Amino acid sequence: MSNATHQQLLAERSALLAELARLPHVVHGSIVERYTVCSRANCKCHQGHKHGPVMCVVVNENGKQRQKYIPKEMRELAVQYVDEYKRALTLLDRISAINVQLLQEKNNG
Repeated sequence: MSNATHQQLLAERSALLAELARLPHVVHGSIVERYTVCSRANCKCHQGHKHGPVMCVVVNENGKQRQKYIPKEMRELAVQYVDEYKRALTLLDRISAINVQLLQEKNNG
């Protein structure tokens, strides 16, 4: 690997790490919308007219999936947080690939 390529990899890795640092709101989960039935016996939801859609973020807690209700005013933010997690994974995958290349360079150099 040439010195220029080495420097390019280091520069790319630094840029990716800087971008990763700008993703403080990562949420490892999935967004779901669902309809619900309430506890009021005479409510129309018991005749098929369910309440909703209600937005939830599905997260893993202690090995179990949990649905966390997201208020209407927080929906866009919740989607952004889940998207930030996906972007963070993409960045980490590329950083990992760069680090593998750098390790191979050390073995070949």
